[in-house]
Amino acid sequence: MEDERRNGEDETFLREAIRLARESVDTGRGGPFGAVIVQDGRIVGRGQNCVTSLNDPTAHAEIQAIRDACTRLGVFWLESCEIYTSCEPCPMCLAAIYWARLSGIHYAADRTDAAQIGFDDEFLYREIPSPPAHRRIPMRQALRDEALEAFRRWDASDDKIEY
Repeated sequence: MEDERRNGEDETFLREAIRLARESVDTGRGGPFGAVIVQDGRIVGRGQNCVTSLNDPTAHAEIQAIRDACTRLGVFWLESCEIYTSCEPCPMCLAAIYWARLSGIHYAADRTDAAQIGFDDEFLYREIPSPPAHRRIPMRQALRDEALEAFRRWDASDDKIEY
């Protein structure tokens, strides 16, 4: 009985994410993606893809939902929450979900479905494990010792908020 109730709730929250995805397209806000963050059976954050309307390549639905939930809850960790998204998260969103420490991910369409309409992240999945010197965008390291001074200050600070 508990599993049936849970499946029904999961579908309800996924449908809300899908509704947000459709609304994003219909309003011209951005791409066809929506997400909600749920805590204790209630939605605490919503997000739609707003990349083109905000001129922000990071304004994916999952990122927007995480930002909304964190603001509403006054926290920067969401370990007591789950995310429901209209599509399997891209690598950036997946990383943000891990950083936010969400406890579960539920998605509808998958990355293959997204690739078929032009949202192909496969190159990112190949880039991430490549050594920095072999990535498509060149990476060069410099001034490491100077940068480490900020790390030493952080490590020695009694006022830091660990995360």
